[in-house]
Amino acid sequence: MSARGTDSDSPQKAPRCPICGRPRVHQFRPFCSARCRNVDLARWFGEVYTVPAVEPGYDKDDEDR
Repeated sequence: MSARGTDSDSPQKAPRCPICGRPRVHQFRPFCSARCRNVDLARWFGEVYTVPAVEPGYDKDDEDR
């Protein structure tokens, strides 16, 4: 008998497309199609996604002084 919560209790789910949730297609990974890949690219170009950054010259240690 196996303990609850182990990997053997639940089958591993196939990776899903981050845009629509359908199964991924190797040719377009991590997406399922060219359409979802292009939707993601358009979101980056439209600045829907952002990467946090620290401004040059900013030093957190300077705030403490």
